[in-house]
This record gives sequence, structure tokens and C-alpha cells, in this order.
Amino acid sequence: MSRSKQVVDAKSFDISKRVVFEAWEKVKTNGGAAGVDGQSIAEFEKDLQSNLYRVWNRMSSGTYFPPAVRAVEIPKAAGGVRILGVPTVSDRVAQTVVRSYLEPVVEPLFHPDSYGYRPGRSALDAVGTCRERCWKNDWVIDLDIRAFFDSLEHDLVMRTVAKHTKLPWVLLYVQRWLVAPLQHVDGTLSARARGTPQGSAISPLLANLFLHYAFDRWLAREFPAVSFERYADDAVIHCVSRNQAVWVLSRLKERMGQVGLELHPDKTRIVYCKDANRHGSHEHERFNFLGYAFGARVAAGKQGLFVSFSPAISDPAAKTVRGKIKAWRLHDRSESSLSHLAEMINPIVTGWVTYYGRFHRSRMYPSLQNINTYLVRWAMKKYKRLRNRPARARVWLQTIAVRQPRLFAHWRLGLTP
Repeated sequence: MSRSKQVVDAKSFDISKRVVFEAWEKVKTNGGAAGVDGQSIAEFEKDLQSNLYRVWNRMSSGTYFPPAVRAVEIPKAAGGVRILGVPTVSDRVAQTVVRSYLEPVVEPLFHPDSYGYRPGRSALDAVGTCRERCWKNDWVIDLDIRAFFDSLEHDLVMRTVAKHTKLPWVLLYVQRWLVAPLQHVDGTLSARARGTPQGSAISPLLANLFLHYAFDRWLAREFPAVSFERYADDAVIHCVSRNQAVWVLSRLKERMGQVGLELHPDKTRIVYCKDANRHGSHEHERFNFLGYAFGARVAAGKQGLFVSFSPAISDPAAKTVRGKIKAWRLHDRSESSLSHLAEMINPIVTGWVTYYGRFHRSRMYPSLQNINTYLVRWAMKKYKRLRNRPARARVWLQTIAVRQPRLFAHWRLGLTP
């Protein structure tokens, strides 16, 4: 008889019904698509009491077995696809239950420069800290771990979890989630001997816990004078010299091999943070981090203009923004009013401005101006008197912007037609 079977038979697990309900509330707030069973959050809520009881009862008795995870292909900005895993709603509730027991134990132990999926920390915090450290250090190592979420060794993941909890049901269900198969669009199932699917509620915590030992603590122990920022598997290491960067990178490659991971040979680079005060040159003088491109930029200071090594929206991120604007097909929504269009797109545009506008906001303006281009086309389709008259349609929109300068989120930045 297996060890997990002995544990299940010995005693039911003490899991709070209140925690299960609170987990549901978090899942509902986060939203998300249906899993392999096709059940949406709204459908789950129709019979909420029975559905939550079923999750609690099965988890408490040790008979909860996660269903397959629905595989969804997400195109990458640089080409190719990323496979996300979408668990069922009930499985997301169960994962959130386990996370609610495990996270309070491990969260206080995490490194202060770990930013991903942590309470009170954000990607913008990581970008801001990275900017300041690039001003102080001439070199960075721009890291890319090849297929991180697909490569995690299950035994090592379980060892890190077992280090911080003795609750047998937490260990039992984490193990079951790790091996739950992926169901592809054609219905075929793929077994998993490694990795944890991106998109699940428990995966970010497992990833942070794994890299806490594999990367954060190791780097702090071996190179205490070296600083870094890490957001999940995306990280930047700051070095004072090129020689130091070469040495740290060589050691890091060895370390990744020890824990079953590999640095991407083409995407991992040593970068020179060149600005007005740094002379010489290097093969790489720019890098991308969390949707921002770091490089030499003209900035305004008390002494006038100067060249600073700073972040601004990256080309891939700007391309994604333009693609999203195009996908709205505003020009084909002639049945809608301007206020309806604004209501539809303003929350998204505001999110872009909040995130990509934190540093060098003006670099995102050309992408946002595309909205006006589509609004002009919308006006030409909406009104006969403006048909095939783009200049007149633009003037008409300008008069609207004068009367209602806050109608569209990008107009509030002065980006009127």
C-alpha cells in the first residue's frame, strides 16, 4: 500500500468549510474561463452550496482527484506559442484552499527582491528597482530560463513544499496537481512527468518556492554583494563589472543544471548599461524586462537634457497594444455611440497607461494614437456626411474632444485627434 493511501485511510483531513468558501470568493473575483468540463464560474455559482460541499467533502476525505487541465495556446510576441493550463472552476477552488494554508507559512521567508505573484508587490515595483540599480551598476545579466514551468522536477518541488508543511493533505494534493494531465484542443491527454501548468492557482506559489531555493537563496549566499530582481522566472542580475557578470553567469549555469533547469543560450545575455557617463561599447546595450525596454534615453533633469539608462515600453509590448486596438475593430461598430465605445475600451486603455506609462510615458503615445485612427474610420461609417472625408471626420472628432476632453482615456493625456 502506498504511503499516500495509508495517510488517507488513517484519518480524514481537517479542512475548514470557511476556507473553502473564501477560496471560492477569490476564484470568482479572479474570473477566468471554463476548464475541461465546460462549467463557467456563473454556472458553478448556480448550485454553489452543493458544488462547494462536494469540493470540501472530497478534499477532507482524501478522495479529491483533480481533472485534466485544459491546454490553451497563447501566441508569444516573439513568435511561437505558450501553453497555459486552465483548471476547472472546482479545481481552482481546491487549489486556492491549499494555497491559503501554504502561502502564509512561506511568504514571510521569501526574498525581498522576489516580486512575482506576491501580496503587496508588483511588476512595476521590480521595474522601478531595476532602473535604480542600473544607474548604480554598469552591467546586468538578462536571464531567460528555458521552458521554466514545463521543466520543474516534481521531486524537487515536493521537497521544497515538504520543508514547510507537515499537513499530509497539502502534500497529497500538490502531488496530484503536478501529475494531472493536459487535455489538448483535440481531446487528447498528455501525461506530465515534469512541470506545472501556467494558469493554475497553485503554480505561481510553487514556482516562487522552488526558485527561492534554486535561485534567490543560492545567489544571496554565493554572491552576497550582487543584487537582482526576480518576477517568477524572469530575472535581472546587476554586476559592477563585465568580469563579474561573466563569472556569476558561469556559476549560475551550473546551478540551474543542478536543479534540472537550463538558461536559454540565445536569450540570456550580458548587457552594458551604457549612458552619457559610461564610455566604450558592448555587443548588448539594451534588455527587456516585464514589458519594458531598458536602454539609453534622453531625459530631462535640473541641468537640462541628459542621457540616462532607463525603461520605456518595449517594442513587443507596444506591438501587443497595437494588435489589441486593431482587434477591437472600432471602425466596424457603427451601431455604437462614442460613449459606448469609450465605456468599452477605457478600462483597458487606463490599465495600459497605468502600467506602461509609469516610465517614459510618451513612448507609448504613438501606439495609443492608433485609437484615433480607428475612431476617424468609425465616424466616416457612422455618418453619411463624413463618408470618405477623413479630414472632415477628424475635425468633427476634434470638436467632440474639446467639449468632452475626458471621454476617452487617451484623450485625457492630450492625445486627441
